[in-house]
Amino acid sequence: MATQSPFFGKRDRDTDSLTSRPAPLVGSGTNLSGSPVNPSSLTAQQGGLTAAATAPAKEGGSKLTVGPNIKLKGVEITDCDTLVVEGLVEATMDSRLMQIAEQGEFKGSAEIDIAEIRGVFDGNLTVREKLVIHSTGKVTGKIRYGKIVIEEGGQLSGEISFGAKPSLQAAA
Repeated sequence: MATQSPFFGKRDRDTDSLTSRPAPLVGSGTNLSGSPVNPSSLTAQQGGLTAAATAPAKEGGSKLTVGPNIKLKGVEITDCDTLVVEGLVEATMDSRLMQIAEQGEFKGSAEIDIAEIRGVFDGNLTVREKLVIHSTGKVTGKIRYGKIVIEEGGQLSGEISFGAKPSLQAAA
């Protein structure tokens, strides 16, 4: 009587494709070839943390990022050097730099040194130095600015005036 091989129907490990193996978890300590990885080398390769995400904000200042699909309502933001808005923020704030991403929206009152608007700002905006409205940006409300740049397609409407008061930091 013929006996079957115990390996009948099993794949040879060397012929497995990468797609049939489970992918290693990021930070699991191995790369795609199964070799050990130094955790400090996990960067954009393997989808780990990027240098920008781990580095502190430029010039040693504090930075608040409101990510996509995040809603931050009814707050006063203080002691923040840089605000990055990718979601929705309804607040009052005084800061050095505000960046509103294309999908971002800020409603409320803000006193800023430099503002870069790619999304939507609605409310009272005082920009002490420079207001930049990119082609996808829309700014409405009571706007005061020192300098202004509006790319083709950018929108600005409301009560607009030149001559924002100088920064307290610049006067010191």
